[in-house]
Amino acid sequence: MSLLDQINSAEDLRALDMRQLRLLCDELRQFLVLNVAKSGGHLASNLGIVELTVALERVFDTSKDRLLFDVGHQSYVHKILTGRRAEFTTLRSYGGLSGFPKPSESDSDAFVAGHASSSVSTALGMARARTLQKQDYHVIALMGDGAMTGGLAYEGLNDAGESNEPLIVILNDNGMSITPNVGGIARHLSILRTRAGYFRLKKAYRTVTNALPGGKAVYRFTHRIKERWKQMLLGSTLFEEMGFAYYGPVDGHDLARLEYMLKLVKACEKPVLLHVITKKGKGYAPAELNPDVFHGIGAFDPESGKPPMCAHLPSFSETFGKTLCAIAENEPRVCAITAAMVHGTGLTEFSQKYPERCFDVGIAEGHAVSMAGGLAMQGMIPVVAVYSTFLQRAYDMLLQDVSMLNLHVVFAVDRAGLVGEDGETHQGVFDINYLRSVPHMQILCPANQAELEIMLRRAVLEMDGPVAVRYPRGCDGAFTAVAEKADLREGTDITLIGYGTLINNVLEAAALLKKQGVSAEVIKLPSVKPIDIATIAASVRKTKHLLVAEEAVCIGCAGKEIAALLRTSGIVVPTKLVNIGDRFVPHGAVKRLYEMLGLDAKSLANSAQEVLHSEA
Repeated sequence: MSLLDQINSAEDLRALDMRQLRLLCDELRQFLVLNVAKSGGHLASNLGIVELTVALERVFDTSKDRLLFDVGHQSYVHKILTGRRAEFTTLRSYGGLSGFPKPSESDSDAFVAGHASSSVSTALGMARARTLQKQDYHVIALMGDGAMTGGLAYEGLNDAGESNEPLIVILNDNGMSITPNVGGIARHLSILRTRAGYFRLKKAYRTVTNALPGGKAVYRFTHRIKERWKQMLLGSTLFEEMGFAYYGPVDGHDLARLEYMLKLVKACEKPVLLHVITKKGKGYAPAELNPDVFHGIGAFDPESGKPPMCAHLPSFSETFGKTLCAIAENEPRVCAITAAMVHGTGLTEFSQKYPERCFDVGIAEGHAVSMAGGLAMQGMIPVVAVYSTFLQRAYDMLLQDVSMLNLHVVFAVDRAGLVGEDGETHQGVFDINYLRSVPHMQILCPANQAELEIMLRRAVLEMDGPVAVRYPRGCDGAFTAVAEKADLREGTDITLIGYGTLINNVLEAAALLKKQGVSAEVIKLPSVKPIDIATIAASVRKTKHLLVAEEAVCIGCAGKEIAALLRTSGIVVPTKLVNIGDRFVPHGAVKRLYEMLGLDAKSLANSAQEVLHSEA
């Protein structure tokens, strides 16, 4: 029996000696590789944090102490060691383990964490609650260094440092977020990595003063002199300036040292930051060589690290990137902005061809949008490539720094609609609703990659003001109709409306209805702001029934505007809006989620029958 099979509680973990713990870390890495190879998921970050997680689980009681991950994709080892090893084969599947912390799964998951930079703010709230309620537990925020490129991290650190609340921040520094980190903070951390010698001297100093009669008084007396000496030798760290006691850097793969340092900071009664150096992808050669590829990966061969042998279909992201390169070749004003997602948004080729026009701003979406406003104001044509759920973090900047001046900024909204296995934190089902509320915003919805090319060119070169072009994760669906044609199928009994790749399900529903003797007209919306209400009205006047299908939450969806506009035009017909509803969508394969939400072809056909048998 392996060591990992024997770990069923924190007590089991604490009973192991250091030799056994090192073997356990090897087994954990093997377990991660074999399981993620089947399910897909975030591998490189979890391989890099094995020793640190083991040490944390031994030093703290995570069922009581609050351990917050920032971001949560580095929580796999934590899940394995807190009673969920047997369920790990269900990772990211419908009804199975989430790929992110989830309090409903375990008392050891302190908070949801799908996006970055918020852990210190949340941790400080928990620490203050502990103080107000006179309770006794530790609060630990475990941050990846990529999260330190987000402004919210500094809002939290600034307040936490001033608060004097006992709080532990652990900086997991692997020099990368997804790709190598950029900016002044990355350079600052690089300097800190050379400072380990100072802390050996500091430890010796404390040992000497504590051995003297009245040593504590001596320590207090000399502390100010020592601090001045330290600043002369090294200067203070950013974290110390904020009010944190800074410890590190520490080798994040040295278990004994990690445990010692964690026990040291655990005893501190003030805000403290422990700087840990790890290697992303540690222990698995393919992930060490290509940590960005293995950041978030689909199924792969664990022996070679390669994906299954199959014909590679270009993704929407790749098509976006190639199209933008072609546009930029003839338009020197075009530039690209991304928030730590060069590879994920398809901008790798653009960044290589036009490095002076490609700006990776780190995990700072608000800054990305405000900077785009500045570029546009001075005559450039910025294209902001960003995931749907990441753009949520920049809503105020969309309003204040782009829309208010009606600036021509193009938003390439990747991962729009259901993304599947990443779950609630990443489902792109809100952008339709929040973008439609932004004045001047125009929203284009390509249904395949041919339309994406056409719409992106128009958005960049022909349109004015803010424009969003939204498209899903992955590759094309089955839709092959003429690009941008609105009326895809004529019918006389009911009008079915959809947009984006969901139109495939709508077309299939129309085919099912035909077998049931129902003639369904299918309209595809190339734009959900503005909406071509004239085409819709002409169809509905003929069919007298309407169904609108959307991968969007119900409040502010396009279907509600369509229904309202028809009513104001005097067209009142039986209508059904099929959408996400007022909810978050769990993780699972997109096909399974469609069925759950009633957005698969069979469910849409059944909903259409309900409309046909109802009254307005």
